[in-house]
Amino acid sequence: MKAVILKRTCEANELVTSEINIPKIKEGYVLVKINAFGINRSEIILRQYEADEDHITLPIVPGIECVGTIIESLSDDFKKGDRIVSLMGGMGRSFNGSYEEYALLPTKNVFKIKGKLWNSLSTEEIAAIPETYFTAFGSLFECLMLNSDDVLLIRGGSSATGLTALALAKVIGCKIITTSRKKERVSKLLSLGADYVLIDDDNLSDKVHEIYPGGVSKILELIGPKTMSDSFKCLEKQGICCVTGVLGNQEFIKEFDPIKYLPNGKYLTSFFSNHPTQEIIDDIFEFVIENNVQTSIASVFYSLDDICKAHELMESNNAQGKIIIKLEDFE
Repeated sequence: MKAVILKRTCEANELVTSEINIPKIKEGYVLVKINAFGINRSEIILRQYEADEDHITLPIVPGIECVGTIIESLSDDFKKGDRIVSLMGGMGRSFNGSYEEYALLPTKNVFKIKGKLWNSLSTEEIAAIPETYFTAFGSLFECLMLNSDDVLLIRGGSSATGLTALALAKVIGCKIITTSRKKERVSKLLSLGADYVLIDDDNLSDKVHEIYPGGVSKILELIGPKTMSDSFKCLEKQGICCVTGVLGNQEFIKEFDPIKYLPNGKYLTSFFSNHPTQEIIDDIFEFVIENNVQTSIASVFYSLDDICKAHELMESNNAQGKIIIKLEDFE
């Protein structure tokens, strides 16, 4: 079978496909035929520098999510032909991930997709959901406890997660401010349902207070530590900021002193997407279908050989939606 094997940190154009053996089934795992998978920022980070760290054992097949079909199973919970999603829990880091035609995946990382979905969504649309929707859904409803009375600021709004958060938040009827660094993206964000779109130059607070003098009640911070201090200035008293992304390419705040850094009466949380469950996956797909939430797909590639192009597009920050590699439609 074909697989993309990461042997060292490298540039996007150095990624290549190789021929390797299809893995053999073993207890606690299922063998999955990969139908499609999405490209994620964490896979770029792995390729660029994380692969050099001690907790990564190389070589490794990257890829933190996929949708696929069970080919072989020793578990009573899964049978041949089951259509599944798999994500996180060490996928693509602790064990081989989705950048291959067949993957041996732990059953704890594998979740069935219910039947009615197949009449509603294409393979590409299904592939756009697992990691991005899990992240956006958890950030908004578990961490931010978003409701219809809130004013939500999405910082990093033209990213795949930002666009997903916009679609999910619009369903419940809250007011939404979203952001972009490029003026040409404003009209698209407004057409997708944003109430306001701000150009983000790392200093948003004055612009936000012009619209809502008291600040906003909830912030989804996808830029990360780079803009977090300014985001707190955008919050009203008792407001909550959820840090979920690191689009600003800064993962940490040096010499972080929470007592001095965090404003009185404003709250910081984060969403860690490493622990999905079947119940959560069911809830997400049900929400998407019942509310006719439109997945935002930027580009679809149709071969593992296109992995370089997919990574280059992700790195360019010009995708404005999910990047998908589709190997085969579901039967």
